[in-house]
Amino acid sequence: MKRRTFLANSGKLSLALSFPYTLSKQAFAASMPSDLTALTAIELSTAIREKEASCVEVMQAYLDRIHKYNGTYNAIVSLQADDDLLAQAKVADEELANGNYLGWMHGMPHAAKDLTAVRGIPYTSGSLMYRDRIPDQDSALVARIRNAGAIFIGKTNTPEFGLGSQSYNPIFGATGCAYNPELTSGGSSGGAGCGLGTQLLPVADGSDMMGSLRNPGAFNNVIGYRPSTDVMSARNADPRPLSTSGPMGRNTADTIELLKTIAVKDIGDSFNPLSLADKKIAWLGDLDGYLALEEGITQLSESSLSMIAGAGAAVESVMPDFNFDNLWFSWTTLRHLGRANMKRFYDDPATRDLLKAEMIWEIEQSQILTEGDRARANAYRGEWLRELNRLFLQYDFLAIPTAQVFPYPKTTSWPTEIAGREMDTYHRWMEIVILGSLGGLPVINVPAGFDEQGRPMGIQVMGNFGEDKKVLEFGLAYDQITDFLNQRPQMREV
Repeated sequence: MKRRTFLANSGKLSLALSFPYTLSKQAFAASMPSDLTALTAIELSTAIREKEASCVEVMQAYLDRIHKYNGTYNAIVSLQADDDLLAQAKVADEELANGNYLGWMHGMPHAAKDLTAVRGIPYTSGSLMYRDRIPDQDSALVARIRNAGAIFIGKTNTPEFGLGSQSYNPIFGATGCAYNPELTSGGSSGGAGCGLGTQLLPVADGSDMMGSLRNPGAFNNVIGYRPSTDVMSARNADPRPLSTSGPMGRNTADTIELLKTIAVKDIGDSFNPLSLADKKIAWLGDLDGYLALEEGITQLSESSLSMIAGAGAAVESVMPDFNFDNLWFSWTTLRHLGRANMKRFYDDPATRDLLKAEMIWEIEQSQILTEGDRARANAYRGEWLRELNRLFLQYDFLAIPTAQVFPYPKTTSWPTEIAGREMDTYHRWMEIVILGSLGGLPVINVPAGFDEQGRPMGIQVMGNFGEDKKVLEFGLAYDQITDFLNQRPQMREV
């Protein structure tokens, strides 16, 4: 193992960390902003519960902002009619007046990722095959959000069937980065990430197989959290699914609150910022040159790590003892096999013509794999899990950049080259996220700041399987020692 101590650029910080989940009515009323969309989700929840803001006022504020900016950013799709949404908000106010408080999302607007079903709202999955599909019942995840009191205003944009980290599709077009709408918001939860970064949504749900919660988090300067894979699934931990649903938020506290709402597994109730004084973090960087990174990403990441070290954590550069070519083989093989269920659409000429080229490639690759390939992929994955277990015996967290490139033009399907190195598949440029995905690990994207062009970037911080509370409490501490989340974009109207 290659190892060196990561030195902080500044002295250790003495921090008094506090985490107010609730605000007093008096304190809140005194600090009420003129624009309700500027409130965090928890603050908004408090305002509604304490009747400092009505659900109608909240809905109108968000609709006004959406109408003003969504035409430029294209985060929210299938937006429902204003009159209907305001009528639902009025009912929510009446319920509250009668003492019927539904939950922390009472009367709050919400848009679900367009890869999950919301009753009565188009469920396209970004595919022409499903442009007219309207479900008559909610998915289990959506039902939990609705039961917490949310009002569904529409969907968030996603690439076709969630393939690729660029949120464009033939129905709704491309979603722009919150900090520059000419650049991509990432994906596949790109509409969710942009919706948060532009304050068009209080919180957002998404899903993640290959960085789909983390990448949009980094590209829009918000929090994206991929839970341990048993948190969102009733399945046993073994084998750990490659994909999971999860929350996004404008800060870690909001993200936690949404996770508590959507999680199948109880993740606990009380969360406090983690003391970093005795924590050890392994910085993986570019895996000793294995990964190509766009210039500037390493510098931003290590500057953020200096802040973490300054708060007392021991940060060391570490190279895992693993052949990462084998890990990539494991990933691509298992991913291909996971797309084999789409073969029926491939076999039908009428639907094959409607499939994204990347999906066609995934299906074709799935058909040439052998049982030997499957066995070898699972064996490599097992070796990686053992290496992760070894690393977590020495370190509390593993850290690595969230993405290998900064947000790029949304007219580009995917980066074909990074730092002079050719990307040989449509997702090779996203390889940096598979370490957490193959481990089924809890991973939080935290912001790392901006480059000279104002493009955001983030860091993935991974914890051991099942240590979701610890990772989220790291996020709370990180929010306290950095100010990146306070740097909001200069919005552009249509």
